[in-house]
Amino acid sequence: GVELSGTMAAETKDPEKNLPKAVNAIPTRIIIFYVLSLVMIMSVTPWIDIPADQSPFVSLFLYAGIPTSAIIMNMVVLSSVMSSMNSGVFSTSRMLFGLARDGQAPQALAKLSRRAVPAQGLIFSCAFIMFGAAFQYFVPNTMEAFTLASSLCVILFISIWAMIMVCYLRYRKLRPELHEKSTFKMPGGIWMSYVVLAFLLFALVILSLEPDTLKALMISPLWLILLAVTYRVLYIPRMRQLGKKLDKR
Repeated sequence: GVELSGTMAAETKDPEKNLPKAVNAIPTRIIIFYVLSLVMIMSVTPWIDIPADQSPFVSLFLYAGIPTSAIIMNMVVLSSVMSSMNSGVFSTSRMLFGLARDGQAPQALAKLSRRAVPAQGLIFSCAFIMFGAAFQYFVPNTMEAFTLASSLCVILFISIWAMIMVCYLRYRKLRPELHEKSTFKMPGGIWMSYVVLAFLLFALVILSLEPDTLKALMISPLWLILLAVTYRVLYIPRMRQLGKKLDKR
């Protein structure tokens, strides 16, 4: 959820100081919690011998003689999933609020509660989370349901990051004077954006090589088509009406 740092900037005190600290801490955390974890696992168990239906950490602890590892890891996984859901609900509610304020989402989502929280967006997000939890009941095979859901999430995140990179390139082209004033510039700038886009394309190619992830890859364009249609049908006519009202004034 690296992109959440941009969402949090709107509600962060002194973002010019705190946001660079948060962004710079991300690579260190990825190395410690992901890269080193994989190194520890694969130094004990070959990656081709790790079963898909069992946590590799559980296998690692079992080799170390800790029989209660499954319980421990379930608690760790549960807490991490709750943390991930919490950040997802936070970002989604704020994004819906921003879209509603710009006329790209229902105006009911633009209302704040007494504590200045976009409560309608929170309820909307939680409803979709419940729908996602019920997804496993429609797909009998738990592993297949997990693979399909996780693959869809990966593809959507790839779409999000691709749009972020394209928007950054457009920003550099259209508003170079604002970029020059920025105190926290992206390392590598334009050429790094193309590197990221190439990597995202590479990830899509990898997803197309497996039958189970290929299903998600074939379904995912429906979401982008839905976004494009609703944008054309709902947002553009509304902006034209608003422009006519401003012209009359």
